Amino acid sequence: MRETGRRPSRRPGSLMTISTADAFARERYPYLRAHADRVYLDSAATSQRPDAVLEAEDAFARTEYAAVHRGSSMATGEATWAFEGARERIARFVGAGEREIVFTENATDALNVVALGLSDASAGLGAPELALKPGDEIVVTTAEHHANLIPWQRLARRTGAILRAVPVDEHGVWSVDDLAALVSDRTRIVAFAHVSNVTGHIAPVADVVEIARSAGALTVLDACQSAPHLPLDLGALGVDFAAFSAHKMLGPTGVGALYGRAELLDALPPARTGGSTITTVTLDDAEFLPSPQRFEAGTQPVTQAVGFGAAAEHLSGIGMDRVRAHEAEMAGLLVDAVLAVPGVRLVGPQAGAERAGLVSFVVDGVHAHDVGQFLDDRGITVRTGHHCAQPLHRALGVAATTRASAYVYTTADDVASFGAALAEVRGFFGADR
Repeated sequence: MRETGRRPSRRPGSLMTISTADAFARERYPYLRAHADRVYLDSAATSQRPDAVLEAEDAFARTEYAAVHRGSSMATGEATWAFEGARERIARFVGAGEREIVFTENATDALNVVALGLSDASAGLGAPELALKPGDEIVVTTAEHHANLIPWQRLARRTGAILRAVPVDEHGVWSVDDLAALVSDRTRIVAFAHVSNVTGHIAPVADVVEIARSAGALTVLDACQSAPHLPLDLGALGVDFAAFSAHKMLGPTGVGALYGRAELLDALPPARTGGSTITTVTLDDAEFLPSPQRFEAGTQPVTQAVGFGAAAEHLSGIGMDRVRAHEAEMAGLLVDAVLAVPGVRLVGPQAGAERAGLVSFVVDGVHAHDVGQFLDDRGITVRTGHHCAQPLHRALGVAATTRASAYVYTTADDVASFGAALAEVRGFFGADR
């Protein structure tokens, strides 16, 4: 890692284990303290930040705020050290090397960095081994978030490649067998979500990687709903690229991360160019730095990156096995709450099947937006709409669903309040007559 300025005396230290009482305490989250009378079940959209993350951002902004990787002053050195320390924490959290983590605006941006880089490679702007040509194929699933669909649509149009989609069943879940049936020696990219933001389905990543690798295809993992909620080791999983966002894992908005295997990142043409990305510039050409700096053009969101690193450290202190166990319990309670109400249909894995800590559902006779407003009026925050997954909802035959999503601060009482309110929805709108 390139260094600038003098190093401060501190390094990212050993992790401090967080007690169970502190790990799942609502009191550690300012928003939840300020809204103690409400139930927050929209963490799949944006999670709440604990005091530890806000304090880390504030301390950096107050005492270390300066340009990173610029100049040789003490101020620059301290800021750079904090910035790169955050990268180290995030890399450790997801089982990556520091050179394999690129700061981006968010996961959507990270996925576009990969797609635009492959587009440039296909246009002859470097990395011919990554180029796509007419007739090559890109495989996605019908369950993808738009962020992991539209970039591949555009790449297919630009290169003449063919986009193919794995179908879903009546519950919105796709199978490995159906994916394998679409992968051939023409497949160059397999892009899929580790966890569906609508159904909560957890993809068998290792199986997909094996299928893609046997065909010589790259794998691109949308890890937005897995990095915050599951133990994650991207290096061990063997994916080629992955994307995730800070704001879904107790961190701030405005920053995310792209993971890529080092040799791929060093070859991939950068989607954005300019200051901080180069070693040499002439009037005719430029030579780019290795990853990650080759992708981090211009001034970075350093304060947010520090918060991102603090969030990763906070979750590591809780322990992701404990996070997963807690959310599995909440998921079971959420499923039970939905299935207990006549006329409410569960989307995604059914009772007894593994799922992430979220449920989406349809209330017969009541539009999802009305369901959401009814719950909100009773102090319960959920998400309604198509959740940036229109093709999936179209396959399910519904325009919208209501989603309730849990996190480390969700309690059994929260779910009980949700269930009690949900039981009143159809009667309120006269849909139970």
